[in-house]
Amino acid sequence: MNSAIVERRASHQVRVGSVLLGGAAPIVVQSMTNTDTADVRATATQVAQLARAGSELVRVTVNTPEAAQALPQIRDALLKQGVNVPLVGDFHYNGHRLLKEFPACAEALDKYRINPGNVGQGKKRDEQFSTLIEFACKYAKPVRIGVNWGSLDPDLAAQLMDENAKRAKPLEAIEVTREALIVSALQSAARAEELGLGADRIVISCKVSGVQDLIAVYRALAQRCKYALHLGLTEAGMGSKGIVSSTAALAVLLQEGIGDTIRISLTPEPGGDRSKEVVVAQEILQTMGLRSFTPMVIACPGCGRTTSSYFQELAQQIERYLRAQMPIWRERYPGVETMNVAVMGCVVNGPGESKQANIGISLPGTGESPAAPVFVDGHKTVTLRGEHIARDFQALVEDYVRRKYGAPREATAPALR
Repeated sequence: MNSAIVERRASHQVRVGSVLLGGAAPIVVQSMTNTDTADVRATATQVAQLARAGSELVRVTVNTPEAAQALPQIRDALLKQGVNVPLVGDFHYNGHRLLKEFPACAEALDKYRINPGNVGQGKKRDEQFSTLIEFACKYAKPVRIGVNWGSLDPDLAAQLMDENAKRAKPLEAIEVTREALIVSALQSAARAEELGLGADRIVISCKVSGVQDLIAVYRALAQRCKYALHLGLTEAGMGSKGIVSSTAALAVLLQEGIGDTIRISLTPEPGGDRSKEVVVAQEILQTMGLRSFTPMVIACPGCGRTTSSYFQELAQQIERYLRAQMPIWRERYPGVETMNVAVMGCVVNGPGESKQANIGISLPGTGESPAAPVFVDGHKTVTLRGEHIARDFQALVEDYVRRKYGAPREATAPALR
């Protein structure tokens, strides 16, 4: 871990299927499908895609009898593909009925997600919340109590607003809303414990869509409980906005040692790759020095010295190649995920950055000699020239991985295109 990061706060450790989160366990990456869960094939396909991208938990919507009935089939379809990622069931409004009517669904899931604001109203709320917790106890499943400011318990919010109005110096409305989120989560967790669910089976979250609100809520939450915490903006947004806002919020909290599991709730572009949110979560943790998932490519932004796009294309190709190889390399070459590869565009910073990486190449800039020196562990080893620099550099990366990280086995590497 980066020595500048505050030591992780102590929290209860929770087992979700084969995954441990909280305590001293690594911060866990999770994601969620956006398929109709009743569509077994589509959902199993997307779960497998997310798991292979590196999602360590995958959440699925369980909103209809058809969706609940499909869960055991989805689990079987995944196991046939060799995918054993823990599945989390996302329940709103009718979860108590679905678990009662479909016990095979209750058993097939590895964790339940309950939103206290959507469990029920009035007297039914306590009864229906209790039913959900009783099923978690019966099947020995952990629960995430996930409060969301878009569906906050209206009775609790009104109560706290009324109490605030009687203060000599009332708080701002946003401060009361933040407090309502925290109170809802903590009261629900305390009730779950009263019903027999151990603290080591409870994860809580208080999700909002504003960066500063999220930071404020989780700082307060971390001071007031020892439950494992799930971090994430509830609606991060699309494209760069979603990535930037998620990074801005989570980086602050992770730097302070807050958080045991994360999700980046990106809105995908129409037809876009759902696994993008997994990659972003991994890159946040890896660039902060908290975990390593895949070799990182260091590349310069380009300037007037690099009018050719060649180095950009090579950096992109190498990055795709490294990520594509990780399913093979992760098992065969332990430690390869910590490797750094530099692809630089000119002589100004190229040689220096390449020396700092495990293996790096300094491509010629505009007007420079058409030669590309390669540096391995800080030492210049060869200079590449000609039309096949990309192919030759990939071969050098492959050779470095074999020599540095373990004995090779037969494997066919995809060629760069």
